[in-house]
Amino acid sequence: MLATLSAVTAAVLLGGTTSGYTVDAQGRFAPPAAFIPSAAVTYDQSHVPAAASVRVRQHTSAGGATTIDLRITGVRPRHSFGASVYRRPCGTLPADAGPRYENRPGPADDNEVRLDFTTDARGTGSASDRHTWGLRRDEAASVVIQDRPGEDATRVACFTVPFGWVTE
Repeated sequence: MLATLSAVTAAVLLGGTTSGYTVDAQGRFAPPAAFIPSAAVTYDQSHVPAAASVRVRQHTSAGGATTIDLRITGVRPRHSFGASVYRRPCGTLPADAGPRYENRPGPADDNEVRLDFTTDARGTGSASDRHTWGLRRDEAASVVIQDRPGEDATRVACFTVPFGWVTE
């Protein structure tokens, strides 16, 4: 609950301006059945231990171009992870986040927000992805971390993010 409140508060406080807007959400991972729920959920503590931290920053310019940055600490060291923006919030089960967010339905180049990263010796990693398009309202809700990059990877953690959207 506390992590969810801090993520939402950050999004509201950074709000929009004439140069666009920024959403800055952060949290600490906890198992789905944790006594104190978190917006950051770990499904596999061998990859993403409880208390590892995550930060997702979205900046959308006035013209709609969007950059999403991911920073994660305290996870499995020297490991390559997959990460992408997904359509629904995190839940008790990894599948609860639904499918990946797509700018245009169907396969296309540059159609998804991909945030794959490799961690250093301390378990810290980061990634950034920039697109000329912005996210649509109510269609992007989380970042899912996978055990490896690729389509057939296993979801090991999820972070619910209050993404902003382009108004048109």
